[in-house]
Amino acid sequence: MLSNNPHIGHKVAGCLIFLSVFHINFSAGSTGKVSQSQDDMLVIQHNQLDLREIVFVIQSQSNSFHVRQAERLRADLLQQAHTLKEKPPVVLLLHSLSDHEGDWSILPLLPNLSNSFGKNSSWIVFLEEETNVKTTKLVQVLSKFDKNKEWFLGKPLYDKESTIIHHYAFAENPSIFKYPDFVAAWALSTPLVVRLADKVRNEPLKSDFTIDLKHEVALYIWDNGNGPHLTGVPELCTEPEGSPQTQHCATSLSTAPPLCGEPVNKEDIFVAVKTCRKFHSERVPVIKKTWEKDAFFLEYYSDHADPAIPTINLGVPNTERGHCGKTFAILQRFLTSSVPNTKWLLVVDDDTLISLSRLQVLLSCYDPSEPVCLGERYGYGLSQGGYSYITGGGGMVFSREAVVQLLNSGCKCYSNDAPDDMVLGMCLNAIGLPVTHSALFHQARPEDYARDFLAHQVPISFHKHWNIDPIAVFNKWLKDDLRTKAAEGLDKSTKTEL
Repeated sequence: MLSNNPHIGHKVAGCLIFLSVFHINFSAGSTGKVSQSQDDMLVIQHNQLDLREIVFVIQSQSNSFHVRQAERLRADLLQQAHTLKEKPPVVLLLHSLSDHEGDWSILPLLPNLSNSFGKNSSWIVFLEEETNVKTTKLVQVLSKFDKNKEWFLGKPLYDKESTIIHHYAFAENPSIFKYPDFVAAWALSTPLVVRLADKVRNEPLKSDFTIDLKHEVALYIWDNGNGPHLTGVPELCTEPEGSPQTQHCATSLSTAPPLCGEPVNKEDIFVAVKTCRKFHSERVPVIKKTWEKDAFFLEYYSDHADPAIPTINLGVPNTERGHCGKTFAILQRFLTSSVPNTKWLLVVDDDTLISLSRLQVLLSCYDPSEPVCLGERYGYGLSQGGYSYITGGGGMVFSREAVVQLLNSGCKCYSNDAPDDMVLGMCLNAIGLPVTHSALFHQARPEDYARDFLAHQVPISFHKHWNIDPIAVFNKWLKDDLRTKAAEGLDKSTKTEL
């Protein structure tokens, strides 16, 4: 239990956090800048809320770039408090709350949040690094809801069709189930947090795989109809900060560009494509017609050397699934003189569609001298001491230092057909290297994601050719980079095939 003294440090799951309170009463008429209906003002007057009752949790990551992004958001929240001449709010960085690998999946963290804040807070508000918050407006919005009841608030997303990434849930009518767009912020009332925390303590979390966290959290809270549905909040928005559409919004998307410097040079990225003989005539031509021309260094690795493509046989027999042997052979080759000495390694499947120019922009934010392992993050057994991994189909990006540390650890495949991305995840977990998540990489097809979720993205990759025209998908979603101005300085040299 936390002390009321704002100067005392408190431990949350192993992290020392210094708390202070931010006390403002937002009763009716406390601001003249926001027009509200008479009913809303009466609700706020009846259900007064101050910011010291809100705990902000930024869903941060331990990579240095993401720490800076989270600290930027934290500083913005504190600056808003300073401008109002009030004490600062409680702002937690998720990656620093404990050493438990599974905390990014939120549910294992709930008992700690309940223990620390269950008696002296009313709301836990989760933010992503890109979320921009108007604190006064957010307090007014939350004041509309009875803080003594269970509430699950957010911007609703829904599936137009049942999808593999959601295990084909609600197959007959997938649009009936709503789940939150995390980047708009989402909130749990403390009574709900306390009850969910008790459930997590008493009933082991059942799901082995964490694939789409926002959907899985919503399913857990809904609990087959025994828990609350997501309540949509129009003021939680994903429009760019400062746009006319955000005048009514409590949250918006930060307009700070992801470009952290000049896009990395093409020559700094080595591209490894995993293929096999049976897909030489089916999948490889799609790559050649779409994104191959944007690679400077690229090799195709197969179980058959075909000079017409060309492909390289690494001496690893093809497997129907897993491909661990092939992937580790690629990692080993990357560190030899057989390929150029580049800063980054990109490993993709032969049915991955990817924008290399957008990847060049994204990689400008990361330090290649650090062990960076970047892609779409999945989890396995996170509540039982499991591990995170980069799901392979969306593309796996490794800095040279990450490859060096991986191979120096002695970690290897237990069989050639072991799942390569999961084995790599186990290896990274064993040596303490974090998986860095980017929602711009996608393990599935565009139609497998909610339309509103993709609407505010500039995606980097999609995966699978199943029931689609992959060239048309590439041309619609990944061609003609939407960040052309940021990439104008890119090297226009023709790709060199080794």
